Amino acid sequence: MELDYDLAFFGEMFARTFSFWWVILPSIFLGLIVGAIPGFSAANTIIILLPLTLAMDPETGLMFMVGLYASSRMGAGIPAILVNIPGTAGAAATPLDGYPMTKQGRGQQALAMSFVASIAGGLLTTVIALVSLPWLSQIAFYLHSVEMIVIMFFGISLIATIAAKDTLKGLIAGFFGLMIGFIGTDVVYETPRGTFGFLELYDKVPLIPALVGLFAISEAFAIIENQSILTERGKAAMAKPGWAATFEGARIAASRWWHITWNSLIGLVIGVVPGAGAAIASFVAYQQSKTYSKTPELYGTGHIEGLIAPESANNGVTSGTLVPLLVIGIPGGATAAIMLVVLQFHGVTVGPDLFLTSPELAFGPFTAMAVTYTLMILTVLPLARYMSNITVVSTVYMAPIIISFTLVGSFVPRAYLFDMNLALVFGVIGYVARKTGYHVAAILIGVILGPLMETYFLRAMKMSQGDIMVLFSSNIGNTLWVLLVVSMALPYIMDHRRGKSEKIAANDPYG
Repeated sequence: MELDYDLAFFGEMFARTFSFWWVILPSIFLGLIVGAIPGFSAANTIIILLPLTLAMDPETGLMFMVGLYASSRMGAGIPAILVNIPGTAGAAATPLDGYPMTKQGRGQQALAMSFVASIAGGLLTTVIALVSLPWLSQIAFYLHSVEMIVIMFFGISLIATIAAKDTLKGLIAGFFGLMIGFIGTDVVYETPRGTFGFLELYDKVPLIPALVGLFAISEAFAIIENQSILTERGKAAMAKPGWAATFEGARIAASRWWHITWNSLIGLVIGVVPGAGAAIASFVAYQQSKTYSKTPELYGTGHIEGLIAPESANNGVTSGTLVPLLVIGIPGGATAAIMLVVLQFHGVTVGPDLFLTSPELAFGPFTAMAVTYTLMILTVLPLARYMSNITVVSTVYMAPIIISFTLVGSFVPRAYLFDMNLALVFGVIGYVARKTGYHVAAILIGVILGPLMETYFLRAMKMSQGDIMVLFSSNIGNTLWVLLVVSMALPYIMDHRRGKSEKIAANDPYG
């Protein structure tokens, strides 16, 4: 696909998009609310509002949906940071370091960091996607089942990274999650596995009840034992209201601009692959961030880069999912699929011809996303100060509210009462895991990535007639295998070198 548009054209597109501020601003605030409620997402909200979007003209409808999509991605990180509840699977890696910061009384600072990383990552990747559509559109043709299997392994290897403190418990938690992820009918013969006769489990374990149960409900059970989720030091820090923490958080995040850049690019590339999603991007980004960090031991304790990495990556995904939709007519995710429905309702045919016949519709979603992130700098960042005040609420009130909201969130996606009971079961599992030293994040990684990896693996096996060597038949795949081995080995090499340096320093009589 050859595109020949000058800067004047893009300038006009951005000016035209800003004129839709009256549509984008309400979609931003609606998206923040939707993203912050576990179980709700941009996709099911747009479905609820589908009659409204269909009544709009195609351009206005796209502006509304894109604004809602981008802001909901950011909104999912708010409860993940403040109360350890990821709003969506894409924010599942955010509480690993975001929530410890909140417990230390740095919730306002953590939110500011998250907002800056999200806005910068989303804005950067949107601009890159806008100017490199012809090349990005080819990624989906080069990343097939084999390559996706290796990318899955990058995410799953985070289990081993989490297991570094207690290898046996970490691996047990990860494999337990993988076992749960394989519940349901298999993708080849549709044979039920581990469903215990429940028809509701035939379509695999629903993700939202598992997500909110392991993180939110188990956390509610845990915090009720104390009067506050804050430590004593955290209470003292929260007793000093003001804007200083917001500005400091924004400054710290901006100083990590390189970290935001390369993690958001991970999200962009993964987002271009249809079906990959923000969950994979956030786990891969977190794993890569920790692997190449000079202070990996700080991850999980409230480390700045541990918060920035997943937030910049999952917002990098948003623009990536629009690339296959508009260029080749294949939606990259659920929200993109609904956008396709709206466009088709209005008689718009997506694909390469759209850029020639209706460039305002082809480029509109990207300029709308860029404008959305730009407006969020002024509208969302100041909210960090006020949102963080939720952490001072007593757990006597906080725990029942968390459980009530998350149970409703578990019910929403499929409208099954079974899913509310399932969330409580996962809540008990998560609570027991916390009390016995097993990491709930390792369990969740298995639940999310296990079924996806199985699907890609069986697809590769079917195409190769059962030849396992197909996993090493691709040049790109082989390069990714090498990078995976390097990523797994590097922490041990760095630990070894660090140990030798400390030993030399200890034996140095002049040290």
